[in-house]
Amino acid sequence: MKLNSKILLKAGRWGRLAGMGLLTGLWLTAGCAGGDSEEAKISGEREVEEVVVALKPDKNPDAMLEDQRRLKEYLQAEVGMPVEVIIPMSGAVIEQGLANGTIDLAFLSSTSAARYAAGGIGEVLLAVSQEGATTYRSYWVGRAESGYESIGELRGKPVSFASPTSTSGYIIPAHDLKKRGLLEPGMQLADVFGRGNVQFGTGYVSAIERVLNGRAEAAAVSDYVMDEDKHLTAEQKAQLRIIQDQGPVPTHVVFVREGLPEKPLGSLAEGLKTLHEDDPLLASSLFGGELVEVSAEAHLRPIREALAFVEAL
Repeated sequence: MKLNSKILLKAGRWGRLAGMGLLTGLWLTAGCAGGDSEEAKISGEREVEEVVVALKPDKNPDAMLEDQRRLKEYLQAEVGMPVEVIIPMSGAVIEQGLANGTIDLAFLSSTSAARYAAGGIGEVLLAVSQEGATTYRSYWVGRAESGYESIGELRGKPVSFASPTSTSGYIIPAHDLKKRGLLEPGMQLADVFGRGNVQFGTGYVSAIERVLNGRAEAAAVSDYVMDEDKHLTAEQKAQLRIIQDQGPVPTHVVFVREGLPEKPLGSLAEGLKTLHEDDPLLASSLFGGELVEVSAEAHLRPIREALAFVEAL
């Protein structure tokens, strides 16, 4: 995607953002208005006078208010213009905002990034690096006493995926079934696990809870659900074991809308790349690691292959 020097923005950014229901009710996004350069007036375009950054709505908004404020202040200092950090209420709002220019940057899963890039509304700018890696793993997790050693042993057994949109909790593990020869073209998940045995949670924890309460023999989740201490208690983990892992799963990305001018894009990219050095706690809290440059094509390749298969199920 070639980034143009100017972007045509329709008047009334304030009205569109409010009308879309972008905000959680705790803050409002300021508008873009006035101050057009002579060049912009002649061309009928407007320069970007405020940058809007959207974060994933995957945490309690109240708990993220301080992180929002700190990121806003940091980026404003780096870019030298007003920055608004928002938490849209859904992925659909983020997609619409990127498409119509009311959102400039968004922090997305690799699955959303692949879909949005295919729709021509933007491209990957940066990706999360965790301990030098821009991929992670997906786990099948079962009860500690279950004794299963691979997903192949769960034929005809009830299982739970994290959610129908989860990258590591559905798309990658479903594609892995194909790679292991368990799920062939023309088959459905029920052909592997049995009718009525394919369940979906509302996230990683709900999928794990189905295992703990005996409703499912295994749950597909991200590796950090078991490897970190943010999602499950020590007591819960003691009742579980990893049956197998699959991947790679591309890390989350910062996605930039089509047509965002080089100014402020260059400063935004540099600021986000140095955030980990300047404020590692904030970078970890918001993004889970350092933001680095990647080949968009290489980074999204695993999820594009998985999506092509899963969407045909």
